[in-house]
Amino acid sequence: MSGTALAERPKAILSREGERFTWLDLLQRATNAERELIMRNGVAPSFESLAGWEFGGGNTPRIYRLIGIRKFVKGFFEGPPRDRGPEPFIQGYNIPAAGNADDAEHVMEMKNGAPKRFGFYRVHRVVEGARDSLYPNALLLDYSLGGNGLFGPPLRDYLVQVYPDDPDLLLGKAYLNLGLRIPTNFFVLKRLHEHDFSG
Repeated sequence: MSGTALAERPKAILSREGERFTWLDLLQRATNAERELIMRNGVAPSFESLAGWEFGGGNTPRIYRLIGIRKFVKGFFEGPPRDRGPEPFIQGYNIPAAGNADDAEHVMEMKNGAPKRFGFYRVHRVVEGARDSLYPNALLLDYSLGGNGLFGPPLRDYLVQVYPDDPDLLLGKAYLNLGLRIPTNFFVLKRLHEHDFSG
């Protein structure tokens, strides 16, 4: 077999205007077909580029604004495992954010003077041949390994870096785990700030 399939893989996915996508482009203007192409051609972010940082997130379906989950924050950290699972790994969490305009800053919801962290997950490379291996080039955010208890979010998220030279812009795709894996939506992340949370 020849290596033409790899040779033809695009180095960067560009908008219809020939420009790189921005966070707002991916949230508002990209099509799901373009987002899917990015998911299949993106690269897995390094743990080092994630741990210790919080990222401003946006769910792409506009209807999510009506139910208050258009915007959110995801954080990543190194700390003691909350459950057993694949290694190496880091961990992460979600923080609710105000439902302000897409281009406004992310305003995190606070509780007792600290960001309201919930919906924890384990972050690891996709395991070849595993049930959750739809995007082998991605990281997997597995909420079932986040120590959330029996009624934790039944979610699996795949996460890629949109451009190999830009660790600040990430695209994800969420799946609902109800026995079957049901795709729910794409989401976009941009780097916000460092944090000192360690679990």
